[in-house]
Parts: sequence; structure tokens; C-alpha cells
Amino acid sequence: MLQELKINETPVRTSRNLNINNIKIQNIEIPETIGKFENVNIIGQVTEDVKGSYNLTYGLGNELENQVQQKANRKFKIVVEKNKNQNVEIDFNFNSQNLNLIDNIEITAMENTKSTIIIKYKSAENIKAYHNGIIKVLANKNCKLNIVIVNLMNTESNNFMSFENLFEDNAKVNYTIVDFGGRKSITNYYSNLLGDNSENIINGIYLGKESQFFDLNYIGELRGKRSNIDIQVQGALKDTAKKHFKGTIDFKKGCKKATGNENEFCTLLSDKAKSIALPMLLCSEEEVEGNHSSAAGKVEEKELFYIMSRGFNLKEAMKLIVKAKFNKIIEDNSIERYERKFNNNIDDTYVSIREFCAAIGYKVDYEENSNTLILTNLQDEV
Repeated sequence: MLQELKINETPVRTSRNLNINNIKIQNIEIPETIGKFENVNIIGQVTEDVKGSYNLTYGLGNELENQVQQKANRKFKIVVEKNKNQNVEIDFNFNSQNLNLIDNIEITAMENTKSTIIIKYKSAENIKAYHNGIIKVLANKNCKLNIVIVNLMNTESNNFMSFENLFEDNAKVNYTIVDFGGRKSITNYYSNLLGDNSENIINGIYLGKESQFFDLNYIGELRGKRSNIDIQVQGALKDTAKKHFKGTIDFKKGCKKATGNENEFCTLLSDKAKSIALPMLLCSEEEVEGNHSSAAGKVEEKELFYIMSRGFNLKEAMKLIVKAKFNKIIEDNSIERYERKFNNNIDDTYVSIREFCAAIGYKVDYEENSNTLILTNLQDEV
């Protein structure tokens, strides 16, 4: 059934001129009959035991949130037990028999744990898939959690995702969010850094083409003393693709010596691509440090000239420039950020990392002697 959705509101209202306080999506097809979704591959310990309901602090909106609470066709619970390490990978693969996915995933990292969670959404070509999901994370004291989200859905599908994170003292959570798929891909990300010395690092990559539309809403509330949030987002748009970025860092009363940084940069590869960004800092505490920036621009002619003077053609030069902008995020998520072994199998550990690097044109090799990832052979067309 075709509907109109008004979703993904900012925490505070801003100027109407940008027209991104929320978004209105017209003629969006919300499936009434969900059916089963069985094409899921799981590595690691996962239970299908998500019970009860809860209200998200922000989320995408009541209609999409209620759909997950009431009609989820996959519910997973991941618990990393106290003083243990655990790795999990969940691959959702859309095809003609598995078109609609409503997933509800709860992740709990107990005290003194270390874990990596990789969740991937991938659709076959020539289908119109639908995804609406909630990922809720509870990071207990002294845990270290790496979460990788990879969206490789096709450009005929729709993708809606809400994240809710709660941090206790000294909890460290690193997110890598790779957003390449979906005709419309809408993300609401919220973190409540309640604990002292808690830390949330978010690295995002998006790549839009054709008429894709991304609406990215990142919200971090800092309450713990010396808590820290760092949001780094890089993207590129070509054809008539469009992106909204909304980033809000809110320093709450009592978060003395907290720090917050957000940076978003978009490379425009066509005159018809459009990027709008709204970074915000809110502050109710004096002794804090906050920084934000956003920018969008075309590939500079002098950069193209320099690279082309070294023997590259125009297409190759543009590819190198765009991928160089992604490179910092890839490097920051080096091998130390991910567990080195996944059931004692290096290739299985890095399957999702290999795929998202391949999606932006990198061949990934693993050098065992030095424990490093080697990125070579730029192949993907930008």
C-alpha cells in the first residue's frame, strides 16, 4: 500500500529554509503482509529471543517503530557474557522469496568484554525489497564493542534503520556504517553516553548514484564526565543522487570535560547531485569541548590535472581522488579494530570488510606476518 511518511525528525527545530527538520516521503510502499524471511546466515552465538517492547528515544517515527515492535519477522538477541570475548556475523540476503525484512536486534555487552558484531543486508538485483530494522545496544562497564553495518541493497529497494545505544562507565563502542544501497536509505542513530569515560566512535561511508536518496540523522547525548563522541562521515554522490546529513551533539548538564566532534564531507560527481548538511552543537554544561564541520564540493581541477599529468585518464583520476577520501575511514578501522580470528578463520572474519572495500574498488589482502590489511587495485567505477 502506498503511503506518505513524515519521519526522522531532528532533536530540535531549526530553520525551515533547509527543509530537513524531518522528511516527507510520498508514495512509499509499506508492505501489509510481511511473510517470513528465511535467507539468513549466522556465525556465532545468537538467540531468537527478543521479548517485550520499548519506545525509542528518537527513532524514525511511530509508524515504522510500531511495525518493528508488532510485526518483526526476525528477532535476534546477542549477549556477550561477562569477562568473555565473542564475535557474531549476521547476513540477511534478500531474494524473490525473501522480499520483506522487519528485524529487531538487541545486543548486550556485559562488563569487561570484547566483541565484534557484523550485520550485512544484501539484495539480489531486479527485485524490490523492503527493510525496516531496529538495533538496540547496551554497553556495560569496561566493554569494548565493534559493530559493522553494511547496506548493499539494490537501488530499487527501500531501507529504514534505527539505532539506540546506551553506554555505562568506560564503555567503548566503535561503529562502522557502510551505506551504499536503497532507492531510499533512511537512518536514525542515537547514543546516550550516560557513563563516565564512555566513548562512541562512528565512521560512516555512503555512495549514491542514479536517483538514490540518503537521509542520515546522527544524535549523541553526552551525560557522563569525560565522555566522548566522534562522528566522521564521508560520501560521494553522482547522477541525481541526493543526501541529507543531520548531526547533533548535545552536552547535557553534568558532563564535565566531555568532548564531541562531528565532520561530514560529500564529494559531488555531477552537477545534478545534491547534498544538504546540518551539523549542530547543543550545550548545557560549561566545561566541555565541541567541534563540528560539514562541506560539499566537486573534484578540484588542479587535483585532476596533477594526477592526469602522471599518466592517468580522467575517469581513473576521479576514482583515485574519491577513494582517497574514503581511505582515512578504512585505515582508522584497521585490523586492531576487528577481532583477528573468527572461528579461527581469517577469511570468514573479514568477509564483510572485503565486500564493502570491494564495493568502493579496493582489493583487500591480509598479511599474516605483520597483522595488516593491504588495500590495492582500484577497480570499482565511481
